[in-house]
Amino acid sequence: MSSSTTGRAARRRTLRIAAAALTAAAGLTLTACSGSDAADAKSAGHTSTSSAAAKSTASGWSGIQSSDGKASPDAKIGTKSAAAGKQSGGAQATGGGKTASPVRTQTLVDGSTAKIYDLGSQRYRAEIVSDGSVVATMETTGQDADAGLDANGMYVVLTMGGEVHSWMGGEHQGPGTFKLAGDWKAKVTKVGELRYRAQIIGFEGVAATLETKGHDVGVDANGVYIVLSAGGVISAHK
Repeated sequence: MSSSTTGRAARRRTLRIAAAALTAAAGLTLTACSGSDAADAKSAGHTSTSSAAAKSTASGWSGIQSSDGKASPDAKIGTKSAAAGKQSGGAQATGGGKTASPVRTQTLVDGSTAKIYDLGSQRYRAEIVSDGSVVATMETTGQDADAGLDANGMYVVLTMGGEVHSWMGGEHQGPGTFKLAGDWKAKVTKVGELRYRAQIIGFEGVAATLETKGHDVGVDANGVYIVLSAGGVISAHK
């Protein structure tokens, strides 16, 4: 084989090796880009899920209905008996209207905010704000009664002293007799359309009676907070 032929063969081998190296490098670049794209897509997916979760609380309030009413007292629990409440799907003022500013604000268990107003004479109003909008209003009557709300699985009690307590879980669907927190029992009966009655029973017998009349009710039973919904769901938290 001549020297010129040998030189050409060597150059061809060199070119093939260089081309192979370039192909391998391109493959590595594509793999790295694909991994980066996948990571970006995964990150975007997490962001989307997080945003959806952040908005789920506000959308969960859409079923809250406006109603008025008063629960029927039976016997005292400490200085309180049965509960009364008002809840509203909007920011409408009740009673004497809004005070200039809330006496305080409080974050609830679902991330929404309660703005508590002192209306005087042991009357308080709590406006529940979610995603910048007032989604429910609770108000005590000033007649030895607290207020309660079942906000699609979050339970809230507003006491005559203006305290707000919220929790999730612990539900029982009436009718029936159920054991509650703090060694209380509740006997829930249906007495009409959207009307349920719950006898709150302690060691000395019936201590109070909650009754819905198309709206939720609640009570502070010596540090155990109880809500009875218009649909007959009862929940308590200590």
